[in-house]
Amino acid sequence: MKHIHIIGIGTGNPEHVTIQAINAMNAADVVFLPVKGTGKEELAEIRRDICERYLTGVRILEFAVPQRQTAERTYPQSVDAWHGEIARIHEELIAGLPDDGSGAFLVWGDPSLYDSTIRIIERVRQEATLDFDYSVVPGITSIQALAASHKIPVNLVGKPVEITTGRRLAREGLTTVSTIVMLDGEQAFAKIDDPDAEIFWGAYLGTKDEIVRSGRLGDIAADILALRAEARQRHGWIMDIYLLRKGRDFEE
Repeated sequence: MKHIHIIGIGTGNPEHVTIQAINAMNAADVVFLPVKGTGKEELAEIRRDICERYLTGVRILEFAVPQRQTAERTYPQSVDAWHGEIARIHEELIAGLPDDGSGAFLVWGDPSLYDSTIRIIERVRQEATLDFDYSVVPGITSIQALAASHKIPVNLVGKPVEITTGRRLAREGLTTVSTIVMLDGEQAFAKIDDPDAEIFWGAYLGTKDEIVRSGRLGDIAADILALRAEARQRHGWIMDIYLLRKGRDFEE
């Protein structure tokens, strides 16, 4: 039976790649490497660097990732259609493996957290006639990298942590004492009406281009907006994440 390895590779630092991940990569016949087009070449280059560093005799096959189409579609509709396009590409890649061959997909961070590779592979299994199984290797998440760079725990003592998106934060506001925000294309933190909350922000975490800032939200939100815009203009892309916190340890 064909086998697919879904491998978390951390946030871009080759040293984030675990021994388990390296072993899984080298157990594959081919590593499938996504290319996202103009402006995002650096993302593919980081994956190439990881492969060059750790692979021994494993073939690399690059494939183009289609852009998500948003016109006249709701967000869920656009994501579902996009996943369908990617699933068809994955189906072709897997179909090209020998009957007992294996392939690997390298996933930013961890495959379980705001990544859709697992659900797309499941979609291929359900909709295609291919006979294959798959395994998942965890990776260091951007949450862990953010906390390490700021030298902080994620949670306050005995308090919950929410992990959400910028879209939801903009709609629902800050509702938890510790809120991790990912995929924030809207910079929703700048619209939060709680200036005394603390923000711990980071971009390109774990890489040579890492940028981190922290402080009272009301004091540094504008600075982060400017820094983020300049960094995105310079690189052509940005991956950032932040923790919003209100309150202190041991407060009731």
